[in-house]
Amino acid sequence: MSETKPQKQGGLLGNLAFNIIIPVVIMSKLSGDEYLGPAWSIVAALIFPIGYGLWDLKKSGKFNAFSILGIVSVFLTGGISLLELPAEYIAIKEAAIPGIIGLAVLFTQRTSKPLLKVFVLNEQIVNWPNLSQSLENAGNTDVFEKKMANSSYIVAGSFFLSSALNYILAKVILVSPPGTTEYTEELGRMTALSYPVIVIPSMIMLMAALWYLFSQIKKLTGEELEKFLADV
Repeated sequence: MSETKPQKQGGLLGNLAFNIIIPVVIMSKLSGDEYLGPAWSIVAALIFPIGYGLWDLKKSGKFNAFSILGIVSVFLTGGISLLELPAEYIAIKEAAIPGIIGLAVLFTQRTSKPLLKVFVLNEQIVNWPNLSQSLENAGNTDVFEKKMANSSYIVAGSFFLSSALNYILAKVILVSPPGTTEYTEELGRMTALSYPVIVIPSMIMLMAALWYLFSQIKKLTGEELEKFLADV
């Protein structure tokens, strides 16, 4: 217990620092011609989330679609900005990533590996062997699958909400011509606002899905939830 918590806290702080705080500071404060300039400040800012993503992949020892998707998203942001393409491309890209994940949640719900188990009921939270056995003993395995489907709609909805908010945020903030200092500062402002404007509402919906499933687990098994929580 004493070793696990600092590790999780460090991971959260690392994500915030390398993916948001440092890039925002660079793009907001160093994009003037007297410092790095618009183009090089974008390059410098994107080095940190890309480097952190690659380091995290190497540390975990395995590739997963979401880490790769995050790195690809950062590369696309850099490419669109450096090529000085219209800001509309950034808005579309920002909306497309969570939108694709939301569709994937719905499409995988009827497969043997639904993404719901990745986002909400993963093995770090739930002891699946215990839960499956208890549901089978109570004769409620099929009922729980239907509850899982209901929860998948909530999770997919959180990504569709993120998609819409991403697009709106990009359209509202990115108003200056690409390649200018003002545009780079706006890109930094968009990155800074993405956490409270997009991540927090999406996390609230994910927590709602988790709460719903936990209440159903207790109802369908007739046992206390603690029995089905993974050991930490």
